[in-house]
Amino acid sequence: MTTNRLIYLPLGGAGEIGMNAYVYGYGAPGEERLILVDIGVAFPDMDTTPGVDLIFADITWLEQRRDQLEAVFITHAHEDHVGAIGHLFDRLGSPKVYARAFTANIARGKLAEYGHGDKAVTVANAWPEQLEAGPFRVGFLPISHSIPESSALVIDSPEGRVIHTGDFKLDVTPLVGEAFDEDLWREVASTGVRALVCDSTNVFTPHAGRSEVVVGPEITQLVNDSTGMFVATTFASNVARVKTLADAGVAAGRSICLLGRAMRRMIEASIKTGVLSDFPLVISPEDARNIPRENLMLIVTGSQGERRAASAQLARGKHMGLSLKPGDTFLFSSKTIPGNEKGVIHVINSFSELGVDVVDDTSGLYHVSGHANRPDLAKMHEVVNPQIVIPMHGEHRHLREHTKLAEQSRRKGVLAVNGTMVSLSGNAPEIVEYVETGRTYLDGSVQVGALDGIVRDRIRMALNGHVTVTVVLDEGDEPLGEPWCDLMGLPETGRSRAALQEVLEEDLSQFLNRAGKKMLSDDKKLEEGLRRVVRQSAQDEIGKKPEVTVVVSRLT
Repeated sequence: MTTNRLIYLPLGGAGEIGMNAYVYGYGAPGEERLILVDIGVAFPDMDTTPGVDLIFADITWLEQRRDQLEAVFITHAHEDHVGAIGHLFDRLGSPKVYARAFTANIARGKLAEYGHGDKAVTVANAWPEQLEAGPFRVGFLPISHSIPESSALVIDSPEGRVIHTGDFKLDVTPLVGEAFDEDLWREVASTGVRALVCDSTNVFTPHAGRSEVVVGPEITQLVNDSTGMFVATTFASNVARVKTLADAGVAAGRSICLLGRAMRRMIEASIKTGVLSDFPLVISPEDARNIPRENLMLIVTGSQGERRAASAQLARGKHMGLSLKPGDTFLFSSKTIPGNEKGVIHVINSFSELGVDVVDDTSGLYHVSGHANRPDLAKMHEVVNPQIVIPMHGEHRHLREHTKLAEQSRRKGVLAVNGTMVSLSGNAPEIVEYVETGRTYLDGSVQVGALDGIVRDRIRMALNGHVTVTVVLDEGDEPLGEPWCDLMGLPETGRSRAALQEVLEEDLSQFLNRAGKKMLSDDKKLEEGLRRVVRQSAQDEIGKKPEVTVVVSRLT
């Protein structure tokens, strides 16, 4: 008789920060009924993914089993948890999607871009309501984070209860959204928890996390003491921080203007879903131009140095008719995500050249993290008291350290990176399979695999330049005229001081003149030979072997 099992399988978000996608399943091996928790994106950079727009988890394994997929549950509305829903919805078989009201509002907007109506997302109520999804009963358990209505998931199955924390912090005064309710969490865990699948982002931060409420007075003082225009940036999704900034501006007698589509969309969604009821009145960019600088505060997108965001536009001189001048102040009320340092520093230096005073979070006064620090993770382990702790949402070093933390309190820790299928059945967790995982790139409007070679070719062209060689042959396979080259990304001259293009064309001509009939009649061999000549000649001249495209035209 085949024994059913409960499985956990991360496809994204375990071994990296971003593009979260976690599968749970129950049933006979290979026939499990499945649910997916979150379907997010990661963001590219010009060094490793030039030209790419977004990065998703490779969902091929799940796509091949989409007839087994019962539903998708979204923990909260951050891009790395919901950002891929519109892009991958059809590939998943257009499943049922469940989210709380604020998150559902954001998810519906993303699905609408691909022609899916409001019925694609079902609004779920908070715990104790639970939803049926095949063999699972799933409930949204409120938890504090840096975006409204974040929820852990209570996942009940015939093998017991699993709690998937999503992103969280232990904040009892979050200003916007629900506070961490320790009594509620202890009650939920009191029936026994087989596994806690837990956020690992700040496992290396040794001090307990701070509440959102502590930054308000510091920001208010900073705005009040500033002269000239005051501009602040933070994560658009951090609605509590946006409100704190706006309230500080109003307290200092300033008019508030929001710049950036994402910022406006998040505030509008918060008001529409009842998350915010008392956000200060804002003015349009057009009206802001007529406000005295000392009476104006802008709250803008671009806390991570994104080139097209409002902060970067202002750093380049002007945005929406508004510009910064000497004596103005710009505040980064945010943490720079690892990998974004270059973009942020570029924006800071650009503002410095304009004479703007830039304040970042070096002091720790103007930002608090939305993720649990090490003592908070230990507290969560104690509150939930699970048999097993499975770290997720972190790079490998985070997962490994979190596993050690769990084992310090004599709990079983399981390090499961993307593609690691863990059976949670029986007396002990067991790694039962490794699934091939990777990344999918959104390149313009097309999804391409990370191993398709497209990005690799772009990087090679960026590093080595490119040469196009064109050769024309007559009906008798004889060269018609001389070959010619088009160069991109290469210097005009090399070691010989002669024009590089002329050097390459001369070497190609000599090669063609020496080529025999057999070579000239075989396109493949001819292309290989011409490519080899270009690469070797370029190596001699400039010390690089460029990428080469050969075009052979034959007259018939």
